[in-house]
Amino acid sequence: MKQEFHEVLQLKAAPEAVWKTVSDIPTVLSWISIVGSVQEVQPGERYSVVLEDKLGPFRLRADLDIAVRERVEGRSIRATGDGEDRQAGSRLIIEVALDVAEREYGTELDVSGTYEVTGRPAALGAGSIRKKAAKILTEFFASAERSLAP
Repeated sequence: MKQEFHEVLQLKAAPEAVWKTVSDIPTVLSWISIVGSVQEVQPGERYSVVLEDKLGPFRLRADLDIAVRERVEGRSIRATGDGEDRQAGSRLIIEVALDVAEREYGTELDVSGTYEVTGRPAALGAGSIRKKAAKILTEFFASAERSLAP
């Protein structure tokens, strides 16, 4: 099961302030409610993340490797995440792009990407996974707006 997401936040904060925050990967990961822990493996490049949640009869505890694939200072970050929950028999693959652009009102933060869940939970509960993912994304964007407010 693969899904795309995209949201553009219009922020009053200065582009430099937005960049400083969104380029701090542990901070951005803290906006995701199911992130249990983050460990920096290679500063600015690689992170080890544990996702923890419950979805119906499934308890998620997935180890995810996050890699920053591209960073254009002050403008954009491209990252991927790949991991699995061996107990539930599922795999999670994430691709995300964050783009910062100066606008008359302040800053535009464009966040887009895909997530893919495979394995038993995806086969048995695709609708529930979509609903849960939508909730997580809503929480993420609300946290981003709060954190990036001037």
